[in-house]
Amino acid sequence: MERRTFIQKSVALAGGMLAANSTFAREDSVILGKRIGIIGLDTSHSEVFTKIINNNLIDSQGFKVVAAYADGSRDIPSALKMKPAVTNAVRQMGVEIVDTIDDLLGKVDVLLLESNDGRVHLNQAMPVFKAGKPVFIDKPLAANLKQADEIFRLAAVWHTPVFTSSALRFEKNVQSITNGTIGEVTGADVYVPADIDPGHLDLAWYAIHGVEMLFTVLGPDCRSVSRVYSEGTDLVIGQWENGAIGTLRGIRKGASGIAGTAFGSRGIAKLGPFETYNPLVEQIIMFFQTGKPPVAAADTIAMFRFMEAADLSKGRGGKPVTLSDL
Repeated sequence: MERRTFIQKSVALAGGMLAANSTFAREDSVILGKRIGIIGLDTSHSEVFTKIINNNLIDSQGFKVVAAYADGSRDIPSALKMKPAVTNAVRQMGVEIVDTIDDLLGKVDVLLLESNDGRVHLNQAMPVFKAGKPVFIDKPLAANLKQADEIFRLAAVWHTPVFTSSALRFEKNVQSITNGTIGEVTGADVYVPADIDPGHLDLAWYAIHGVEMLFTVLGPDCRSVSRVYSEGTDLVIGQWENGAIGTLRGIRKGASGIAGTAFGSRGIAKLGPFETYNPLVEQIIMFFQTGKPPVAAADTIAMFRFMEAADLSKGRGGKPVTLSDL
């Protein structure tokens, strides 16, 4: 499906399930330790995640979104356009809108850093890390590999639990394959919308959904990357240390969607398509409950190395780039 359709479907999935129950808890009715704050109301994820959690469309384990800080991107048109409507939507769900991140930190115990723009995540995460409050940082974690490294470094300095993930990592078919249904995975092909934002690595802005699927089923040990680029399409080929090959087709022209195929020693199975954010939000709630990230920092950094290598390969006319050289 197109990127816009994907977003509209996501909101509708959560919104449709609310018709029979629209009661939302405010801060004073939430158990201490389970108050969620949101940073960034310039993405549909902020609205959808609030609906899922506060209406117990999953087992929210007592967690509620109670407050939010609206500012996210400073210059991405799509994000700036979305911000007023999302802010109004979460306010109508009883979420208090505050003026600063410091104000937010005084009202919540854990955080969703949802700002649409990966460039602002490092600065927005800093006070959260210093406060020691567990935080999920939505995709893209950062604009580039250097920023991603710094986010995890500073989180470790302040001993603050953090993780990031696309919803596609926890998609049911992807998880089935990681649980061994087709045996050892020998390769995977994925396709994904691949809009590019000039402030981010090309694959980080949206094609990261496909990168996440590849790394979930193939693991983090990608050895080299080559990329063929045209105005409407990318073809990125990764070679893994165990001999597996993963390909990503990034689509900017014509029909698109988020899905793929995995190849294994005992079978072939589909990856995707996207259906719901619920599995990701369940993982976030479990993370808030335990403080244990479901995705290792090293796995995310491996993805950023892959995406950085893809940009370098593009600049070198498609020549392979070895990830260990980055």
